[in-house]
Amino acid sequence: MAEIILTLKHSLKVPLDASIISPDNFAGKSINEISSLKLWRGNKQITLGEVFDIKGEAGSNANETVITINGDLSKARRIGKGMSNGKIVINGSAGLYLGEDIRGGVITVNGDVGSWAGVGAKGGLIEIMGNAGDFLASSYRGARSGMEGGMIIVHGNAANEVGGWMKNGTIKIMGNAGIFVGANMQGGSILVSNDCGVRAGAGMRGGRIVILGYIPSILPSFRIEEIRASVKVNGDKISGPFYLFNGDFAEGGKGNLFINVTKNPHLKRYEQYIP
Repeated sequence: MAEIILTLKHSLKVPLDASIISPDNFAGKSINEISSLKLWRGNKQITLGEVFDIKGEAGSNANETVITINGDLSKARRIGKGMSNGKIVINGSAGLYLGEDIRGGVITVNGDVGSWAGVGAKGGLIEIMGNAGDFLASSYRGARSGMEGGMIIVHGNAANEVGGWMKNGTIKIMGNAGIFVGANMQGGSILVSNDCGVRAGAGMRGGRIVILGYIPSILPSFRIEEIRASVKVNGDKISGPFYLFNGDFAEGGKGNLFINVTKNPHLKRYEQYIP
């Protein structure tokens, strides 16, 4: 595969719309053509070459193109927007809307990401080695269409409202997650490997949420069904035991909420209600 290396010339003082940075847009172009691509820095349109030192070569198509970006990109938004193939590696943190509308390919971030990462995702893989901000793979405000496919892995913690209005795909949080995980979820799977905030699954109509750590409480609109020895997430078997709750019945939902029994002794009182 051919590789293009972008190295930030100076630290970003104002937001940068970096949606042009994707294998789809770089494929088949020369270094000069890539350097001349336009983007917005604040309210001023500039060229990519004004922001980055650019080396290497692009592949003839997106599948053969790797983009490596070096520097603190926490003010750079929409990297990898709509990408269909190829790979992006960010050696640093990334800003808002990372991988917006991603359809395929791989984005790896060796740092943290801002809010709304993976919004509108329909495929591909986003792997975040650090922490993720709010609204990971969630729907935009006012919309009712969250993640539709692909996989997102966060090796650190995720903030609030992971997977809002999610329809399909898999989200794995290896650390902790905030409140409202899987709010209004309709399908797909969310795994939280450590602790989770309150109101998990609020309004969910389908899909599954698996919490391996501690959760303070379960919404009263969920009903306990049984205790399961294990559960599968994206084909991987995870040993329990788990409390299985169904809901959210306030929305006529049929979602499944799996809660680790050992880490949540305060939920033992629900066992008397198992059918």
